[in-house]
Amino acid sequence: MNTIKENLASIKSTIPEQVALVAVSKTKPVSDLMQAYEAGQRIFGENKIQEMTEKWEQMPKDIQWHMIGHVQSNKVKFMAPYVTLIHGVDSLKLLQEINKQALKNNRIIDCLLQIYIAEEESKFGLDEKELNELLTSVEFTELKNIRILGLMGMATFTEEQNQIEKEFRHLKSIFDSISTLKTENLEPKIISMGMSGDYQLAIECGSTMVRIGSSIFGGR
Repeated sequence: MNTIKENLASIKSTIPEQVALVAVSKTKPVSDLMQAYEAGQRIFGENKIQEMTEKWEQMPKDIQWHMIGHVQSNKVKFMAPYVTLIHGVDSLKLLQEINKQALKNNRIIDCLLQIYIAEEESKFGLDEKELNELLTSVEFTELKNIRILGLMGMATFTEEQNQIEKEFRHLKSIFDSISTLKTENLEPKIISMGMSGDYQLAIECGSTMVRIGSSIFGGR
C-alpha cells in the first residue's frame, strides 16, 4: 500500500503546474494531514466547519483551508477568521452572511459560486439565469468584504464519461461568459471541478482547481 507521500507525488505528476490541488481531508485525522503537509501539500479541503476549525487550531498556520461542503449560514462565523476559500456558495443570502462575518474579522473572504451542472436532484447550485441575476444585482455590488474568484461545480455521479465531459464543458462555457464581468468584488479566475475519479477529464475541460481525497488519503 502506498504512503500518503507517494500518493501525492503520483497525483502531482499528472496535474499541470497551473492547476491547484486541494487535498480533501474530511474525516481524516491530523496525523494523516501532517504526512501530506510534510510532503509539501498546503491546501486542504474540509466539508464540515467544526472539523476544519479543530484542525486549523492544531496545524501549521501556512495552510490554506478550503471549505468545500455545503455551508450553513449560522456556521460561517466559526471559519470567518481563517478560511482561505469557500467553494460552495449558492445564494445571495449566504454571500451576505459571509460578507458580514468577514467585516467583523476585518477580512475579505474569497468565494466560488456553485453552479448546478449535474442531472441529480441532490446537488446544490445556481443555474445560469440565477448566476447572472446575482452578479448584476445592486445587492451584490454592495458586498465589499467578499470576492468571487470563480465557479465550482460537481458532475453527475455516473460512469458515463460523455455526460461528465458535457457537464464540465458546460461549466467552462458559463465561466467564459462571466469572465468579462469585472467588478470590485468579482475576479473570475478559478474553475473548481474534478475529483479523484474524474479530475483528468476536468483538467482537459478547463479546470484550474481539483479536489482529490481518496486517491491521496485512501478510502473513508
